Amino acid sequence: LAAPGADCGDWRAALRAELSDPARAAFQGVYPAACGERVWPVAFADPPGFAARAVEGMWREMGGKLTGSVRQGKVPAGLRPLFITISPTLAEVVRDVNKFSNNVMAQHVFLTLALQKNGVATFDGAREVLRQWWQGRWGDVPMPVADNGAGLSREARISAQALGRMLQTAWTSPVMPELVASLPIVGVDGTLRRSKSRAGTAHLKTGSLRDVMAVAGYVHGASGRRYVLVAMVNHAAAAAARPALDALIDWTARDQ
Repeated sequence: LAAPGADCGDWRAALRAELSDPARAAFQGVYPAACGERVWPVAFADPPGFAARAVEGMWREMGGKLTGSVRQGKVPAGLRPLFITISPTLAEVVRDVNKFSNNVMAQHVFLTLALQKNGVATFDGAREVLRQWWQGRWGDVPMPVADNGAGLSREARISAQALGRMLQTAWTSPVMPELVASLPIVGVDGTLRRSKSRAGTAHLKTGSLRDVMAVAGYVHGASGRRYVLVAMVNHAAAAAARPALDALIDWTARDQ
């Protein structure tokens, strides 16, 4: 735990998680008591075994017993599903992804790009769909490196210019209201509810890894104008840049 009185701040950036062992999660770093109880969604370290372990856990909680082992394979043709569940709308999914930085859900949305086009959900297929979409709109701007489609990647890359152009274009999109509403409101909700910036002045998405701190979205100026804001910090002490990013948001909102 951090010293008494420490602010919560960007608690994820202060922790290093070791999640490679499916049976054990380990953390290094500091965690301020002011953060209280938090949820950190992560991708299960053993994806092929996740469904079997989840069903087994729920079954045992209900008092059931299991014998034998789980076998993986393709469902024979012609069988009817026992039940069907309908996904929430894309707008609802994106809201959860952006408000709470849910990387697991972001990966699933990314893989859906390939599934809809090719019938198979693969990262290669999703990256190709993204490449075609990007080049059809901003062919003169270097394309981002999406890797796994979520924030938990050391290979992912995008420039401030590219992200800014994308946000500018999104502002004129028919689905702009849904996108903006999905972003955390400074000082109000999501990953920005504890921000030191003046509450309600911006809709922004945060991003943080070890040695990385970033924020991007829309700032609502006192003059009534709207601004696209993108700021990225890549440094061993990136977490210390949070006050500077808060000051940048406030400066943009004042627009004097």
